[in-house]
Amino acid sequence: MVQFFKMKLIYSYFNTSIWTVISFLLVILLILIPLASFLSYSFFTVDGTDIIHEFSLFNFTEFFVDEIYINTLVRTIFLALVVMLTCILLGYPVAYFLARYAGKYKYAILLMLIIPLFMSYIIKIYMMRSILGFSGLINKVLKMLGIIEKPLEFFLWNQNAVIITLVVILLPLIIIPTFTSLEKIPRNIIEASFDLGCKPFQAFRYVIFPIGLPGLVVGSVFVFILALGDFVTPQLVGGTSGFTYGKIIYSNFGMAFNWPFGAALASVLLFISVIIILLTNYLTGKSKS
Repeated sequence: MVQFFKMKLIYSYFNTSIWTVISFLLVILLILIPLASFLSYSFFTVDGTDIIHEFSLFNFTEFFVDEIYINTLVRTIFLALVVMLTCILLGYPVAYFLARYAGKYKYAILLMLIIPLFMSYIIKIYMMRSILGFSGLINKVLKMLGIIEKPLEFFLWNQNAVIITLVVILLPLIIIPTFTSLEKIPRNIIEASFDLGCKPFQAFRYVIFPIGLPGLVVGSVFVFILALGDFVTPQLVGGTSGFTYGKIIYSNFGMAFNWPFGAALASVLLFISVIIILLTNYLTGKSKS
């Protein structure tokens, strides 16, 4: 009997180890190797339509010397921050309401928020265009109410349209992880804070918000990184004033056919994203300890 359990333990150990090795190899083969191959292009140059496979830092030098790329990156970071903060201001109250007061209806409401995530990204953008456009729903309602005489240009073909569209599309990514964190807070902890004399705002500030913060942070990072790298939304609703860093990367790959420089621009964006993720992981880990 003892021998049987020993063999079973050994089999379980090796079975787990095999699957761990397979998972590790899949990550290397499907993610790391293609990514490394792609990023290696950033150290090449182009001559006409030919890629020169010789190591060079020309693309990165070009990026840091030309103010256009730096300024566009800074503007895009600012836009992503505005989208993230707007999503937080709109999404946190919704997540809090679902976790604390929605009762038996919370999962039905949550499902309605999740369903749009499975829709095509392009369809959602064109849906927003039909709402924000010159003959869209908002302008039609405002004209019908007599508030405006001619369509407002505030809602489309500018930076405002990009921000509004990204907020609507990415808002569920704030609500869902925040709701998950808030829902896991045991009610007896909240009740204990009231028993100790905390008022509702104090209980929220010192108990609910700190415990639910990791979910909010995760959602915020998701929104920020996705808004930072998005080029489809600025392309379809931003017009000329909606020019972003993602559009520069797209133009180098899809129009200028300068893959090495496009890869260098993408490398900068990847570096920023990795730094944000590592910093977030460090700060959340430090707050837990």
